Amino acid sequence: MPSGVQVLAIDRKTNFLKLRVETGSDLWRLSHLVLPGDRLGAFTHRRDPEAPSDTPEAQKERRPVFLSVRVEKIEFHEFSGHLRITGPITEGPFDIGRHHTLDLEEGAVVSLTKPELRAADWALLEEGQKGKHEPRLLVVCLDWSEGAIVRIRGRSMEVVVENTRRGTGKYVKSGGAKREKEDTQYLEGIATILEKEVAEAQGLVISGPGFCKESLAKLWRSRKRPGPPPVVESTSEAALIGVNELLRSGKAEQALSGSLSAEEAREVERLVSLLGTPNMTAVGATGVQAVADSGAVELLLALDNRLREPAIGKCLDSVRDSGGRILIVRHEGEPGRRLQALGGVAAILRYALRSA
Repeated sequence: MPSGVQVLAIDRKTNFLKLRVETGSDLWRLSHLVLPGDRLGAFTHRRDPEAPSDTPEAQKERRPVFLSVRVEKIEFHEFSGHLRITGPITEGPFDIGRHHTLDLEEGAVVSLTKPELRAADWALLEEGQKGKHEPRLLVVCLDWSEGAIVRIRGRSMEVVVENTRRGTGKYVKSGGAKREKEDTQYLEGIATILEKEVAEAQGLVISGPGFCKESLAKLWRSRKRPGPPPVVESTSEAALIGVNELLRSGKAEQALSGSLSAEEAREVERLVSLLGTPNMTAVGATGVQAVADSGAVELLLALDNRLREPAIGKCLDSVRDSGGRILIVRHEGEPGRRLQALGGVAAILRYALRSA
């Protein structure tokens, strides 16, 4: 099984990388690795301008070609597992200068040239090559009218199913044998889908508002299928809105002790617990830079949406040069909010530094 992003070629003089993105997490990493102004190339399809002029537009063949674009726009579609990169074509058999969108999925091979490779870039690449931090979590979020099942692995999310029960009011559960039979069928349908997915999962969370989640958990336990025991959590909404709420709250971390999200939560908690210990932590770009220059940083925590700030980038460079570890923390979720309150970047030291 693929374990993470593969670096197929690298030229440090020209800052050229050839990468194979093996997982949805790698697409997330690539969305942070690529910046406007970079050049990105990949195989794609584009209408052939050399087709005869009298050929109807709808019949013009879309040829597979290798194109490079100068990046202008980056869109990561988290739930669909697609990364769209748009910009004018700089390399290809035709249409140089015209705009094109590269739609990248798992398995894509890309060529990337950047003006400079910084510590943030290496941190993203190294995280992707580890691979071991990506156990799979299944999240179900439902009420009696709608529900969704989502696979989460590392940094990526993929919708397994999203459905709505027609004619069923939200949070309304009327009596009667017919309604009870319909509810049972609804839960059994979800449980059947879970049976197909749970074999490859290391964690299962059943969530939602009201009592529907408890009914599904009870049904699931009664089936006695192999796999992780369900963790039941409450959310104020169902379906994908509820899944996002659950992930932002950090409630799902306990179901995946070896996941990146759990590592984020654990290390941010360790940082906060050490704040009261003199000279064992530093927070904010200025504070972290002061200790990074001394080589005392064991672990640097940085928010994903602030990696490109010059001051934080300088901190990452110093910590990388001194052999410290870098952990990128997603800004969504409780660990990210706690780190944001501390300036978006913080460090845990190897040893207590003496005050000046």
